[in-house]
Amino acid sequence: MIRVCVVDDQTLVRQGIRTLLGLVEGIEVVGEADGGRAALALLPGLRPDVLLLDLRMPGLDGVGVLRELRAAGNPQPTIVLTTFDDDALFLEAIRAGARGFLLKDISLERLAEAIRAVAAGGTLIQPALTERVLRAALDAGCEFPSLDPPDPLTEREIEVLRLLTGGYNNREIADSLGVAEGTVKNHISSILSKLGVRDRTRAVLKGLEMGLL
Repeated sequence: MIRVCVVDDQTLVRQGIRTLLGLVEGIEVVGEADGGRAALALLPGLRPDVLLLDLRMPGLDGVGVLRELRAAGNPQPTIVLTTFDDDALFLEAIRAGARGFLLKDISLERLAEAIRAVAAGGTLIQPALTERVLRAALDAGCEFPSLDPPDPLTEREIEVLRLLTGGYNNREIADSLGVAEGTVKNHISSILSKLGVRDRTRAVLKGLEMGLL
C-alpha cells in the first residue's frame, strides 16, 4: 500500500483528492495538512511514501516546505500539485527536490500513475508542463550539478531521453519503443550515469543544455 499525505490550504481540494484516491487500489491517504507549517509538524511521525503538495499556500508555501524538509535531513518523495503554471516556482521546486509536477486538472488515472512512479523512486512531469518549464530553466540560466563533460549517449539513449522530456513513465516508453520495461530502466540508468546527474528531471535539463533535444 502506497501511503500518501495531502497538503493543501483548500479543504474541498484535500477532501476531493482523498475521496478520489480512495477509489484507487494500492493507494491510501493517511494524512492531511492545511498549510506548510502544519505539514512540517505532521510529516516526521507520519512518514508517507508520497507527499502531494500544493505550491501556493499562505504562510509557508510548497517550496518552503521542501526546503525545510531537506534542511532537516528529512526529504519526502513529493509531487507538486497546483492550479498555477508559474515557471519560476516550478524551477524553485525542482531545486528544492520535488520529483513530480502536475496541474490539478489531471485525471485520476494520471495522478495514480504519478504517485506510483514517485513512490518507486521515479520522476514525473505532466507533458503539458515539461517543455515550457525546462526551457524556462535554461533561459533563466539555472545550473544543476552534473559531470563535465558528460559521456556521449547512444542513439537509443537519446531516443529514451526525448521520451522522458514528454513526461512518459517507463512502461509508456517501453510500449513506444517496443522493448521490455526492464530495458528502459537500464537505458535510464545509463543516461543518468553518463550525464552525471541524479534523476530524470536533471537528465532532461542536461539534454536540453547540450542540444540533444
